[in-house]
Amino acid sequence: MGKNIQLQGAGLTPSLAEQLAGIALGHVGQEWPQKLDHVLTGPEDLQRPAALHPIFHGSFDWHSCVHAHWLLARLQRLFPGLPAAPAIRARFDSAFTAQNVAGERAYLARPSARGFERPYGWAWLLKLHAELAGSPWEGVLAPLAEDFAARFRAYLPCADYPVRAGMHGNTAFALLLAADWAEAHDPALLALLRETAWRWYGADADCQAWEPSGEDFLSPALVEAACMARLLPPARFAPWRDAFLPRLAARQPASLFTPARVSDRQDGRIVHLDGLNLSRAWCLRRLLATLPQGDPRAEALRAAAAAHLAASLPHLEDSYMGAHWLASFALLALEG
Repeated sequence: MGKNIQLQGAGLTPSLAEQLAGIALGHVGQEWPQKLDHVLTGPEDLQRPAALHPIFHGSFDWHSCVHAHWLLARLQRLFPGLPAAPAIRARFDSAFTAQNVAGERAYLARPSARGFERPYGWAWLLKLHAELAGSPWEGVLAPLAEDFAARFRAYLPCADYPVRAGMHGNTAFALLLAADWAEAHDPALLALLRETAWRWYGADADCQAWEPSGEDFLSPALVEAACMARLLPPARFAPWRDAFLPRLAARQPASLFTPARVSDRQDGRIVHLDGLNLSRAWCLRRLLATLPQGDPRAEALRAAAAAHLAASLPHLEDSYMGAHWLASFALLALEG
């Protein structure tokens, strides 16, 4: 199926949404193989993934399972008549129960879990809960979402420096994803996200974009720009953008306009570069939306977004190393 996924017309269509939903439904409950983020403090901690994480034990790792559920929730909201909708509802009814949420919260309460999934998984959980707004499952998952919001509130004031990596530690991506939940549930946290973004990135200028690294699935440059576009008011963002990326009209830095080559999609780290292409397309489209009508930079950004999406959209299921997570990044890019 994945090899036949192509961009159709203007972007996300019901048929493409059905394909993405099918990918996620195929792995959200697949416990094995599993890569745990788990600290062993004694023999009692040697438990199977489904015992440690009653909800999010599929999709190879915890955070991928979380954002696969986000993908399903998002598609159900966008296309309530999808053929996959009954299967999505059944999955949510079985996964999002008070008992299962209590199990996930108990794992977080372990002293050894203080850094569990920080900040990538934290942000995806909040994005998932924000997407469940108005659904029967919103209230059930709310205590777990509040646990992660509390972690953001405690962590951000003591995080003196951002993490600019192109992988899970990237802090701009975390602020960006967490913003939707904070806007809906916690104005004080949203203010903290905004203050932190400016403290970390406000002085950045003349981005050189020495990327990609060989295992990136995020562009440190573009995700930072997307983060600032989300969290700054437009009048403040525009001069920051122009100082940070002053040569966009000339398609510079050139690395940001060139899709990454993915040499081995069976390799779990090299296939990250498909995620880089998809997340770059998402960020380029978000950046495009900040430009005024008729801006000469627009065509360069539009063409680069299309090229990045075309490079990796057909490869979502080439191997399980990509299939367990890439569809979520494809949905971000398609909605861009």
